[in-house]
Amino acid sequence: MREKRNRVVMDLAKEAKNMIKAVVLISLLCILGSIIYYRSLEFLPFLFGTVLGAASSIAKVFLLDRTVKRITSMGAQKANNYAVAQQMLRLVLIVVVLLIGALVEQVSLWGVIAGVLAYNLAVYYASYKLGKQKVDLSK
Repeated sequence: MREKRNRVVMDLAKEAKNMIKAVVLISLLCILGSIIYYRSLEFLPFLFGTVLGAASSIAKVFLLDRTVKRITSMGAQKANNYAVAQQMLRLVLIVVVLLIGALVEQVSLWGVIAGVLAYNLAVYYASYKLGKQKVDLSK
């Protein structure tokens, strides 16, 4: 049973890498769209916001990966408490990044939102890829 869990955790690390690639790709597409829209250096606040939001999304992927790796070795109640605490940490991270985007004039709030939403799109992408794969844990 322990060996099956380790295989799932190792696959999650691979999925985390795919999610990071998806976050970077989505952020680059948003930045490219802003370059095309503005056609001048006025796109820089959007760039800074998108980079900030994408960095928070990548941090959330690392936190999620670490959470899943740690809760596999915990008891049910302790794992539940740890997962809730980590979820709250990820939410605080989002709030801080959105506040920075709202309060700092050189950072576009829309760019931050684009970077933060890249995480959600990456989760959908990863679950779509996982759904297409046939996972056989009986080996």
